Amino acid sequence: MIPASVGFQCPECVKAGNAGVRTVRSFGLRTAGRRWGVVTLALIALNVAMFVVTAVSAVSAGNSPADNQRSSVFVDLAQWPAGVHYLDEWWRVLTAAFLHIGPVHLAMNMLALLLFGSELERQLGWARYLAVYLTSALGGAVAIQLLGDPRVVVAGASAAIYGLLGALGVLMTASRQDIRGLLTLLAINVFISFLPGISLLGHLGGLLAGALAGAVLVLLRRRTQLQVPALALVAIVLLVVSLTVPTLTVLDL
Repeated sequence: MIPASVGFQCPECVKAGNAGVRTVRSFGLRTAGRRWGVVTLALIALNVAMFVVTAVSAVSAGNSPADNQRSSVFVDLAQWPAGVHYLDEWWRVLTAAFLHIGPVHLAMNMLALLLFGSELERQLGWARYLAVYLTSALGGAVAIQLLGDPRVVVAGASAAIYGLLGALGVLMTASRQDIRGLLTLLAINVFISFLPGISLLGHLGGLLAGALAGAVLVLLRRRTQLQVPALALVAIVLLVVSLTVPTLTVLDL
């Protein structure tokens, strides 16, 4: 006999009762969202979708899908400082953060976003996390617009990812956590940023903007209702700066 809340039940009765109970199974997407973060997965999906669009566009132009940068869609959306400044193509400072050059570039950035973004989304919640991400992406765009070569096309989510690391470092410092591992990781990645073909300016700009966003969160930690509006204001200021301040290298030409 098996003890019950009132009296005892025979094993056959318990087995028969359990057979009529439906087992609740978690839905796959919902489970993934809880584990990795809804915004993080949405950002990854958007980046992958943009890569597919540019790859298809490259194929339609007679190029390999791996050379997705050789497509009209990529050319129209990537950050090109001279185009932003002279042609008023303002959208480039935003759309470039969702483009990647080749599948390896995409895979590396999406892996980093999954690892670090999901952790920060768990800590901050989706709204503040998304605000930090966009602020960091715009920080990289500002650095490229001000100091980058106006003739060079730049794309990638690296600036936003560096910004997430910068924000995470500020938050860990404020909570007095050990950040030596994070600093080592940042030092390695900054060193890699000096390699040819990698935008050091975009990485550093995103890192500084993310650290600034983290500082805003720390300063307003007792007034949480103001954190997202404050980050939105920072992002708007960065966007205006990237669109209105002439590229310094353009002024020298």
